[in-house]
Amino acid sequence: MAEFSAVELIIQKREHGELSTEQINWLIDGYTKGSVADEQMSSMAMAILLNGMNRREISDMTAAMIASGERLDFSALSVPTSDKHSTGGVGDKITLPLAPLASVFGVAVPQLSGRGLGHTGGTLDKLEAIKGWRANLTNDEMHRQLAEVGAVICAAGSGLAPADKKLYALRDVTGTVEAIPLIASSIMSKKLAEGTQSLVLDVKVGSGAFMKTIERARELATTLVQIGQDAGVHTSALLTDMSTPLGLKIGNALEVEESIEVLAGGGPADVVEITVELVREMLRLAGKGDVDVAAALKDGRAMDQWRRMIEAQGGDLSAPLPKAKHSHTIMADASGTLLTLDALQVGVASWRLGAGRERKEDAVQFGAGIELHAQIGNTIQAGQALMTLYTDEESRFERAFESLENSFSIGSGSVDRKIVIDRVS
Repeated sequence: MAEFSAVELIIQKREHGELSTEQINWLIDGYTKGSVADEQMSSMAMAILLNGMNRREISDMTAAMIASGERLDFSALSVPTSDKHSTGGVGDKITLPLAPLASVFGVAVPQLSGRGLGHTGGTLDKLEAIKGWRANLTNDEMHRQLAEVGAVICAAGSGLAPADKKLYALRDVTGTVEAIPLIASSIMSKKLAEGTQSLVLDVKVGSGAFMKTIERARELATTLVQIGQDAGVHTSALLTDMSTPLGLKIGNALEVEESIEVLAGGGPADVVEITVELVREMLRLAGKGDVDVAAALKDGRAMDQWRRMIEAQGGDLSAPLPKAKHSHTIMADASGTLLTLDALQVGVASWRLGAGRERKEDAVQFGAGIELHAQIGNTIQAGQALMTLYTDEESRFERAFESLENSFSIGSGSVDRKIVIDRVS
């Protein structure tokens, strides 16, 4: 590999220059191995945040991060693979019903997922609320489950894109998290290293999402889709609403409960809609044509797949889900239409109740969280239950109440909520 100077590359990007493929490969390889120092990579991240990268640079950055570790290969499977990635939100439990639902239609779904940090919940934390369920699988176990069951949700191994783990931690403490080239290469390096043949991205928009505006969300979605296509993976993105929580239940065991309701043919309409739309898109990219996705929720096929998927990883679905020790219900103070219910404020309240973690090493309370008794657009009567808060520690209620102050408004009028806002392909 050609030799470069980290300082020269930083200056080049600082002065709006373009980094070559060789320079990017050298930089990422050097940073992973420790010859490029944290402070040098911090400066480069800030230069990228301020001056951006072009499509080729971002694709090269992603490829270099993939090359820093192992790459999974599912080509031996007899069916196509299709995956989904969400940029995260409040009440976003979609992976849970989506993986078994998509696998009903002859695609294998390898969902390598993560844990929650801050106000957005992690898929693995939710599933660990199920007694006995195991997140960590070997590559052989994952391949076997995909071949036999058709779907797996598990932890990403440490061998996938190690450069990303290092750079992600650095961005967190240097004010460079928002750089779209770095967000996009981070997401896609892990997803492409998984070796899936097609990928759908659920890019959330609104107060509870990483991207607060439609313009920023569209820019990120376009960048993600371009990286996937440049890597030869069938890729598209849906922009979906995260201005208000998704579904009625926020928290680990609570979201498993709601996912099971959806798999049983019920559940909130918004959760069902987004699950079905994402699965349709996954199947379209996998070449499966036009199938009746919603029917598999109604007739029990998706539920059968869910049971097989959970039991394959040691989960005991007959065991009761954890319940919190304490609850408090907030009542509506007026009659009318629930006009707003802010996703971020509800998400932070759930996190403060113990459903999330502040540091990676913190434990989560499986029973903690919030159950909503109404969604925006619903008619409410004064004195009616609006939401119930759950926690194992009563002392947590006060800070949750602080977060929920002014989180909702009740008045006259109607609400027109569009769940799926746009598609980027």
